[in-house]
Amino acid sequence: MKLAILSLLAGAAAAFAPAQQGASTSALSASFENEVGVQVPTGFFDPLNLLEGADQARFDRLRYVELKHGRIAQLAFLGQIVTRNGIHLGGSIDTAGHAFSSYPNGLAALFGPDAIPTAGIFQMLAFIGFLELKVMKDVKGTGEFPGDFRNGFLDFGWGSQSDEWKKSKRSIELNNGRAAMMGILGLMVHEKLGSVVPIVGQL
Repeated sequence: MKLAILSLLAGAAAAFAPAQQGASTSALSASFENEVGVQVPTGFFDPLNLLEGADQARFDRLRYVELKHGRIAQLAFLGQIVTRNGIHLGGSIDTAGHAFSSYPNGLAALFGPDAIPTAGIFQMLAFIGFLELKVMKDVKGTGEFPGDFRNGFLDFGWGSQSDEWKKSKRSIELNNGRAAMMGILGLMVHEKLGSVVPIVGQL
């Protein structure tokens, strides 16, 4: 759990793109102040100085990591809300006939006496690894920006939109991902505390 929390925190801080004060702002950092994600009220936000002396390639790498963590966190947060409201996949999770709903929600599904069997967890990790290595990437090298995984297939009219519209949508995704990273981290903490959270319910 500690590793998951640290990963979420690192992803959240990696490329938040408060304006730098005084003459300490480097020319390289200044070049990132107009990147997508630099928004009021924080402006260019790099509290861990991860972009100190960084070039564009370094920024793009950190932005890619931030987007990935944000997308995962959005799915995780949504999964918490859905499953804790009694909505599960139908059918059996294994050949023994155990239903998806027979396993607990949240961290208890991975750790504890009623957790998903180790073999099942390895299957999930293998599937995630396959997606990471073969699917969720810029396979054709034609992405317009870090995290662009359309690969000439899932466009949804993106190419016909204005640059202003695209920037707005990319900013929305970044903000939603940042909020979700903090949200799922909060749910993990409250689950360990045994709290009751609005909408989500008893953790």
